Amino acid sequence: MKGLAAVLVCAAFGPISAIGAAVGAVLGHMFPVWLSFKGGKGMATALGVMWGLAWPVGAIGCAAWLAFAAVFRYSSLATLLSVVVAAIAAWFLTDSRAAMLLTLLVPLVWARHHQNITRLLAGTEPKIGQRGKAEGASTSGA
Repeated sequence: MKGLAAVLVCAAFGPISAIGAAVGAVLGHMFPVWLSFKGGKGMATALGVMWGLAWPVGAIGCAAWLAFAAVFRYSSLATLLSVVVAAIAAWFLTDSRAAMLLTLLVPLVWARHHQNITRLLAGTEPKIGQRGKAEGASTSGA
């Protein structure tokens, strides 16, 4: 909601303000000063930003996550793939400034998921609904 709210509030001041708010919301979530720059992985906030900048891109991102999660049963993999799909969709469904921002979010989200990627490659990432050694680890993808 913070990504969506930031974009919608600032959109009243123009598209550049909305994009600036999007950047601030995502980076503020990923690297909060009050938590020594150790925040979340950014996907949920990025998704809110997508909904605010171009709701069809947000819808495609959500649908892609659901489809990948249903097929592969890994939340983190669904996150990694759906952010790429959403960025590609942005180039067709929104202006180039918003598409560029959403494209630049892809490597940030991927970088914040480095531990999940390592577990996916090692075959130790728990599947959705699975309990195991990684129980308690964040696999929400957000």
